[in-house]
Amino acid sequence: MCGIAGFAGLGDPGVLRRMTAAIAHRGPDAEGHWAEESAGVFLGHRRLSIVDLSGGAQPMWTGDGQLGVTFNGEIYNHAELRAELKARGSEFITDHSDTEVLLHGYREWGESFTERLNGMWAFVIYDRARQRLFGSRDRFGKKPLYWFHEGETFAFASELPALLQHPACPRNLDPLSLKKYFAYCSIPAPRSIYERVWKLPGGHSFTFDLASRALKKWRWWEFVLETEHKVHSTDEAQAFGNDWKWSGNRTWTREDFVDDLAEEIRATLERAVQRRLMSDVPLGVFLSGGIDSSAIAALAAKHVPSGQLNTFSIGFNEPSFDESAHARFVAERLGTRHREDILDLDKSTALLPEIIAKLDEPLGDGSLLPTYLLSRFTRQHVTVALGGDGGDELFAGYDPFRALRAAELYSKLVPRPLHHAIRLIAARLPVSHENVSFDFKIKRTLSGLSYPPKLWNAVWMGALEPRDLAQLFREPCDEEEIYSEAIEAWDRCAQPNLVDRTLQFFTNLYLQDGILAKTDRASMMCSLEVRSPFLDIEVADLARRIPWQLKLRGGQTKWILKRALAPLLPREIIDRKKKGFGMPIGRWLREGKFEFDHARTFPHLDVAFAERQHAAHMSGARDERLFLWSYWLLSQWMKK
Repeated sequence: MCGIAGFAGLGDPGVLRRMTAAIAHRGPDAEGHWAEESAGVFLGHRRLSIVDLSGGAQPMWTGDGQLGVTFNGEIYNHAELRAELKARGSEFITDHSDTEVLLHGYREWGESFTERLNGMWAFVIYDRARQRLFGSRDRFGKKPLYWFHEGETFAFASELPALLQHPACPRNLDPLSLKKYFAYCSIPAPRSIYERVWKLPGGHSFTFDLASRALKKWRWWEFVLETEHKVHSTDEAQAFGNDWKWSGNRTWTREDFVDDLAEEIRATLERAVQRRLMSDVPLGVFLSGGIDSSAIAALAAKHVPSGQLNTFSIGFNEPSFDESAHARFVAERLGTRHREDILDLDKSTALLPEIIAKLDEPLGDGSLLPTYLLSRFTRQHVTVALGGDGGDELFAGYDPFRALRAAELYSKLVPRPLHHAIRLIAARLPVSHENVSFDFKIKRTLSGLSYPPKLWNAVWMGALEPRDLAQLFREPCDEEEIYSEAIEAWDRCAQPNLVDRTLQFFTNLYLQDGILAKTDRASMMCSLEVRSPFLDIEVADLARRIPWQLKLRGGQTKWILKRALAPLLPREIIDRKKKGFGMPIGRWLREGKFEFDHARTFPHLDVAFAERQHAAHMSGARDERLFLWSYWLLSQWMKK
């Protein structure tokens, strides 16, 4: 796990060193710089040593010096690819570096070799013979890659502060990205917080031609739900029919289909976990006591000597936000070497300015702080941790999935003129600041239902709905422009039902730009590598072919995943209610823990609107925690 930076065009080695210094936290173990000033190509690297500690230095070159690479990530099937490439005649220099596999894979199979990779990555290869740069980002966008192209200069980096060290990098805030930030609580790829500075989206690659200075980008992979089944029953209330066809080669009866599929899910996830145990440094597992992290720990324990698996959790003195007892229970059942840190959540707010100052762009995820605290604690003992990211997105684990059937009925049966009146009635519910409280869910659900279905998910998850965005930015809200990513995820879904469309929203949008960005930034601030077995390509390919009726059944989320994990986990964990990894932001705001300088002039923002929202929250009239947190975080970020 590392940080990368580089450019082609104007600049010198001093610029490159300043770029890599800005991301030293991503790779504290070593640094590497390479320059071919005659061609105007500069590659830099910061290393967190994980695999082949003595032989994995970067930038790395082929023996003939024709191909060089700077790489951030891990390739979990590198041993198999190395064996195949050796059989084809490739000569390796390193002992077992996954980085070198990228060089020989590119030489052997060309740009399409990314399709063979199972892992997480952002890399740029310099192809001397063809005088071009080739770059790529992994399927789900687990590892970040920013870029800009100004005149003769093309530059890239793992984080924005590194790009900003280049004198040609644009520095103006992007007004549309600010709107998207409040609409999503994050800034979705390909945009960034700065004008003309971009993210390479997950599943995309690019080439930059040094002679013509032409940049070409393309999508090489996309998560698409392609349910391969045939239902011979029209009774949808049964959730699935009497006979099913799977992958076109076998027909199951209703009695044996679920058991066989559950076994396949369990075996596929176990292989994914086993691949991610690859490491030359100490490794552990994040353990919250939820079903996803508990499953990862249980499967990892099968491949680690008894009592030697490290698990980590943090707990809080705020009961509705504390999961430490559940994590402890799972660790005892599995016999892991468990460590936990019980924290005063209120006192931990003192760390927020420091954390936000390290963010490369604003990110309004309320779990940023606890994710950082867990990463910091874990890094005291190990360098690599496995986590449960991806389980909710692939198997329909979020609360909005349970709301879809009621939302559809409400939308059909309740006339639009009545929506406002119903929201006014719901607004009279007492405000609660507990974790994912009942009144919070009801009010958020009704806010989304005031808009077309293609906007439901975005409005449910965002800080502001369209009518409020129009007030904050003092201009009409162009929904097609602001919510273009959510609309695209909705329209590109080949399965025209609410559950699959919601699955594609969470997997293609919320996962990449929210969950994974938060995990990457929070963990890399602590120089900790986090791996996600649920996002293994085998697991993802299996999950996208499973009918939605088996993911969400009878109002139960993750139905088939829970069946698959039942032999591994205690019933108390399988059946326990989902609890988000959050903070009591609403209460903190009421208690005045965050100072608001409303007199400060924000570009493009109506400060009077923010003052009204703040006053309503402080009086208890409304719960405006998501907006106020995002607004405060933006103000703190801008101070740096």
